[in-house]
Amino acid sequence: MSKLDEKIKSYQEAFRNKVPVATQEVMLKATQTLVEQNISKNALKVGAQVHPFALPNALNNQVSLKDELEKNDFVVLNFYRGGWCPYCNLELKEFQGILGELNELNSSLIAISPQTPDASLSTQEKNELSFEVLSDEKNVIAKEFGLVFSLADELKPIYESFKINLPTSNDDDSYEIPMPATYVLDKKGVVIFAFIDEDYTKRCEPQLILDIIQKNKS
Repeated sequence: MSKLDEKIKSYQEAFRNKVPVATQEVMLKATQTLVEQNISKNALKVGAQVHPFALPNALNNQVSLKDELEKNDFVVLNFYRGGWCPYCNLELKEFQGILGELNELNSSLIAISPQTPDASLSTQEKNELSFEVLSDEKNVIAKEFGLVFSLADELKPIYESFKINLPTSNDDDSYEIPMPATYVLDKKGVVIFAFIDEDYTKRCEPQLILDIIQKNKS
């Protein structure tokens, strides 16, 4: 079992012990519905050309994919749901752990969520992240990647009971969020690796990203 998988399993055990079974069943059913709908079939896959974009970072400064591609041999894009998601926080912390190795491979890491810059700043500070955390408000870029879906109505009161307020953190009352996804782009902006899963508890192991970049480095 990978390092990230171990941390996710540990979190899940604690979650099962403190959250009512009925609540867990509703959450599991909603995830199973997404899996059955196979919504990831519309997401960008290996070989796709990513169009240039620019988004504000946690300090509201624009970060351009074009600039990142010019400065680096590879760019890793990590789409996450938000700082309110414990699985996202576990994943972001693990990616922080490989940042030095990514730098040595002349590769940059960018995290993207629909949160506002202020909410992104809180996520960045809470997880002590030193890579860019960008705000894709209204999921404009995530939609181009084919990652966006609407939160099931039955989950809204559950999220509220967890004190998760998506309209506030995203400044958007659509309840649209992205599937967690990790992409590796080469210098031309072409996808050479894609990890997408309808099940938000499944995440890409950071070591796999390092392996992919090493394999593709000329």
